[in-house]
Amino acid sequence: MAQKLDTQSVKAFEAPATGNRIVYDSEVKGFGCRITAAGAKSFILNYRAGGRERRYTIGSFPDWSVVAARNEASQLKREIDRGRDPMAEREHDRQAPAMTDLCARYLAEHVDIHNKPRTRVENRRMVEQIIKPRLGRLKVEAVDREDVMRLHREMGRTPRQANHVLSLLSKMMNLAEVWRMRPDGTNPCRHVQRYAETKRERFLSAAELERVGAALRAAEAEGAIRPEVAACIRFLALTGCRLSEAVSLTWDVIDSKASVWRLAEAKAGARIVPLGAPALALLASLGRSDGQVFASADGKPVTDNVIERAWIGEKAQPKHRKVARPGIRDRAGIPDVRVHDLRHTMGTYAGGAGLNAFMVRDLLGHKTMSMAGRYVSRNADPLRAAADAVSGQIAAAMEGKPAEVVSIKGGRAT
Repeated sequence: MAQKLDTQSVKAFEAPATGNRIVYDSEVKGFGCRITAAGAKSFILNYRAGGRERRYTIGSFPDWSVVAARNEASQLKREIDRGRDPMAEREHDRQAPAMTDLCARYLAEHVDIHNKPRTRVENRRMVEQIIKPRLGRLKVEAVDREDVMRLHREMGRTPRQANHVLSLLSKMMNLAEVWRMRPDGTNPCRHVQRYAETKRERFLSAAELERVGAALRAAEAEGAIRPEVAACIRFLALTGCRLSEAVSLTWDVIDSKASVWRLAEAKAGARIVPLGAPALALLASLGRSDGQVFASADGKPVTDNVIERAWIGEKAQPKHRKVARPGIRDRAGIPDVRVHDLRHTMGTYAGGAGLNAFMVRDLLGHKTMSMAGRYVSRNADPLRAAADAVSGQIAAAMEGKPAEVVSIKGGRAT
């Protein structure tokens, strides 16, 4: 029999010997207090939806007062009359995928399938170390623009990486819509303003290249860096290729007769890399013809980390009794120059030698014309030089020798 529930009566309800006991309220139909055999008390609402009997738990007593629970039950009954089913909504929320689920599916079904190896590594790092720790506990549907803006704001000290994470998260949310984890058109990354990124225009002058060449020769003579490491750095300067491309280079893709290197997989897809005479001479001097190009005598290939350490140097570590080791850039007096700036230098010299934007794009393997155009625009009086001439100038500068400017006439270097 129903009775009007109040605080005193709910406190006085005794626990049943087994199972649950429900005492219904006389004022709001379906509203009641459930008492378990352990003595726990909670407020419930019985209702019908879609022809089915439902029992919805409002909350426990005394966290919810009788008055608050009764008011909540009354409000729910009005919404149920309009077609709402709160129990079904709760079940949906309980079963809805979390961001951890989206992260796992994104890595398995997109990153591991569609991204190139180095991109896979970086994208996986951002998902595992940045996105999951901050958003993983949320349901995919629940992530809103404020969550995204907060994450972006927290990464403000590294604006370039913050923008990269934002782009990656936006892709994840687009796929979440495709995979029916979110309603269409609800990507929370839309309209989140990206940080302005400062474009870096550093490239090496002829005098700086001369110092780099001298630093390489001195470090190699002292045994500070291994011959294959020095050769790889020289190759980077002479070809303008990416570091990842150089350290993964194998002899079987080099066609010395055609003076090209057939790169099967690169950032912008497969491409043919022209090799100037100095680059070919460098490769010939290595005296090998199989396996990795830049590898030790026992076949151990160099890695991008090895090249970066040789270029940047190593700080002293007293705890491990390691002394500081200056890198090539410190020896050359150019502490602000990155390994990647050797690529910028090739592009700048190519533009200065007269190559048009299409030629610079193909020489460096850019995906779009925009980057190539930056190099070409630096030169106001094109000389129509070819890749052979460009690398020749760089090689001469690194050896401290005067460089001749070679122009293109009739398809031949003159």
